Amino acid sequence: MHALVLAGINQPAVVQEVPTPQPGPGQVQVQLYAAALNHRDVWIQKGQYAGLKFPIILGSDGAGVVTALGAGVDAGWLEQAVIINPGSNWGPNPAAQSREFQILGLPQDGTFAEYVCVPAECVRAKPSHLSFEQTAALPLGGLTAYRAVFTRARLQPGERVLISGVGGGVALLALQMAVAAGAEVWVTSGSEEKIARAIALGAKGGISYTANNWAATLTKQAGGGFDVLVDSAAGPGFGDLLDAAAPGGRIVFYGATHGDIPELAARKVFWKQLSLLGSSMGTAQDFAAMVELVEQHQLRPVIDETFPLAQGQQALQRMADGLQFGKLVLKIQE
Repeated sequence: MHALVLAGINQPAVVQEVPTPQPGPGQVQVQLYAAALNHRDVWIQKGQYAGLKFPIILGSDGAGVVTALGAGVDAGWLEQAVIINPGSNWGPNPAAQSREFQILGLPQDGTFAEYVCVPAECVRAKPSHLSFEQTAALPLGGLTAYRAVFTRARLQPGERVLISGVGGGVALLALQMAVAAGAEVWVTSGSEEKIARAIALGAKGGISYTANNWAATLTKQAGGGFDVLVDSAAGPGFGDLLDAAAPGGRIVFYGATHGDIPELAARKVFWKQLSLLGSSMGTAQDFAAMVELVEQHQLRPVIDETFPLAQGQQALQRMADGLQFGKLVLKIQE
């Protein structure tokens, strides 16, 4: 089969002919029709991720058709169109993943290929209203967004939500899900164009996080502080989220693209009764609930651009440059 293979740190990902994987006991083989990129793929390519090994087929997100079954798998899965849950071996504690938890695409070869084998428990029927490309844009980002917004922050209808750094796949899916759940959503971005596009998706408004004293300006514009704040940046700007939070607010963060938080105003946290919530990926139950929410509200992930598999390196470069609004997708089969 053809696959996009990464041979080492800072090397270009190149399409190569590699052996087609065969399903082991409890696994299914999926012929992939589409796959999608995540920042994780770029960090692996740059050597900024734990547990590196090479060569590796990147890719955590994928959708396709089941073409072979391992021993013990229900025969009903054969020839079914599926979406793949990129997380496996979460473990028995729904509050946090086990040491055995893995994400598809490292250490196991991932979805930037014509075929992949995954545990049968990691596939679900493809949402019928989505194309394969839209379905592939959903798994990791949708799971991360769902757990952050609903499982961890426990968003309620009518609450006021702030999503920082809108434009990335997780942030946009969090926006779409929160709007569908009846929340009032506001956003920040470094791009006025991305704010305008977020408003077109249902956000009430937004502000540039480069603006002076943006938290005070936005809370005044919104008519008060935010009940739920969703962040992936952390870093020096995290203190602004404390100012933007309403008393009793929940700040949930699933990344630290701007680095660690250098200083935390502890008095603001305890006096405002704030909750700081870490979140990463999600359980099989989170994944099932996310897919159900997408189907119930007929949500469609935002796709920035679609590339053929042979242009996978160009897609990785676009993500590294931070130019995208929505997901970058690789089309593998017609």
